[in-house]
Amino acid sequence: MDLAVFGGFLLVAVWVTSQIWVDPAGRVASLYSSDPAQVQFFLAHSVRVVLYGEFPFFTEQFNYPDGVNLMANTAILALGIPMVPVTLLFGPAVTFVVLVTLGLAGTASAWYYVLSRHVVSNRLAAVVGGWLCGFSPAMLSHASWHPNIISQFLLPFIVWRVMVITRSTRPYRDGALLALLVTAQAFINEEILLFTAMGCGIFLIAVVVQRPGLWSAAWRPLAKALATCAVIAGSLLAYPLYIQFAGPMAYHGLSDAVRDYGNDIAAYLAPGSPTIGGNQRANVDLAPNYSEENAFFGWSLALIAVGIVLWLRREMLVRALAVTAAFYTVLSLGERITWWDRELMVGPWEWLVRLPLLDAVVPTRFGMITSVVVAILLALAIERSQTLDLDRRVVRTLTAAGLVLALLPIAPMPLPMTSRPPVPEFITSDRWRAYVGPDQTLVPIPVPSMGNTHGMRWAAATNLDFKMPGGYFLAPRNGNTGDPGRFGGRPSGIGKLLEEVASTGRTPELDDRQRRRSLDELRYWKAAVLVLPVRQAHSEPLRQTVEQLVGPARLELDVWVWDVRPLTDPRS
Repeated sequence: MDLAVFGGFLLVAVWVTSQIWVDPAGRVASLYSSDPAQVQFFLAHSVRVVLYGEFPFFTEQFNYPDGVNLMANTAILALGIPMVPVTLLFGPAVTFVVLVTLGLAGTASAWYYVLSRHVVSNRLAAVVGGWLCGFSPAMLSHASWHPNIISQFLLPFIVWRVMVITRSTRPYRDGALLALLVTAQAFINEEILLFTAMGCGIFLIAVVVQRPGLWSAAWRPLAKALATCAVIAGSLLAYPLYIQFAGPMAYHGLSDAVRDYGNDIAAYLAPGSPTIGGNQRANVDLAPNYSEENAFFGWSLALIAVGIVLWLRREMLVRALAVTAAFYTVLSLGERITWWDRELMVGPWEWLVRLPLLDAVVPTRFGMITSVVVAILLALAIERSQTLDLDRRVVRTLTAAGLVLALLPIAPMPLPMTSRPPVPEFITSDRWRAYVGPDQTLVPIPVPSMGNTHGMRWAAATNLDFKMPGGYFLAPRNGNTGDPGRFGGRPSGIGKLLEEVASTGRTPELDDRQRRRSLDELRYWKAAVLVLPVRQAHSEPLRQTVEQLVGPARLELDVWVWDVRPLTDPRS
């Protein structure tokens, strides 16, 4: 039975990702295509860690020469390193879709397993709970972009182990097991780990408030196990966390662009965009963007969840779950609580956002934990319905009708994809190697940034064999370790100039001062060659602009090439 359930979840995950599987290297989410390119870059970095023993927590392969703090940028080492054989054989684009598929199916399967063994005895209840945990609208929203966020298959085991240590007879062993799970999750996604830790704390507090007597029996094994966990996990994570918070290019706090991301209250009543009942246009004002639809239960599931709490309110477990869900729902609304994009009041996140660790959290994602709690409540409701004093056929009919009403509007659909430019043959055929030395950079045109990440895919396709300036990442705002974060490195004059040309298609007239400053930047980057794909949007205005800076281009295969070594290499 378990294998059938796991297989069913895998088939659903393949269905959801089917539009990417058609052509992994040539298909990408129709909006916000930068995140997949960044993830593929990180996957290629894992290859270099395994094959060449490169330092795992920092790299100079992009944003050269300043580099990027990978611990502060979710480099997903716990996913990328085990997938190195797949990346080597098939490339990072295939690894990306494999991780998305396994993230959805694995999360659903893990929750089903834990629910069926430790929470409910009814198999249907565990299947439904696992389904909603793995394929909720929030999970589907992130699936096109963030395999690190949807890879939550360790979370049910972490939660289970936390519950176990409250009554453990071997707290030191159980604390050590918890430490290993925590350490692994930290290298998948620290934000989700923080949410899980907070959720376990809120749930246990809600239980103790209702049953104070439980504390006297639980505190000793809990204290011993947590102390053991803290020592072991702290030892394993001490150096990576030091690099993250105090190493080169570390930052404290998120960019202002995402710090105030919150859910609209109405988002909890609307179906998610990638679902049967979803409407992307209707959701436009209810979430920060389509990759952050972290609520979107639909009105039927939202009302049914409230109904379950009212029906089973006499159960301590249900009340504790309800408190946890309410806590996360309120936090997910962000600094300003809104209803249909109309501000109602200041939210509690306004006072929490500046606290250590919480200053690096995107508040809308708290809604993902609400989804998990609702899934557990739904599983409990199915289990309890079997004890109702009604005819069995009536119970089955009511249960089936309730599940259809709750889950059909948010049933997953294939993630929408669009075509993206292929990696140039100039890159895949290794023709670039004739130009770029080990201490030089290849500069894609336009210069890689948050909105122009094709160059990052080029580098990932070569397993990062060349360095490049710029890129899409988080770095300290003013270039000093400890500053608040922002997207991208130090401002670049030539980068901003070419980005404007790429977006407008207009060729500017440049003066000598702009040429001198651009050459200074190219020298700082140790640029060897500038590369512009012939099929790049607005390639002609871009070519004309670059030619004003460094001279005529040469057509080589499918790109325009500028060999700038005579201008940038002091030995020339």
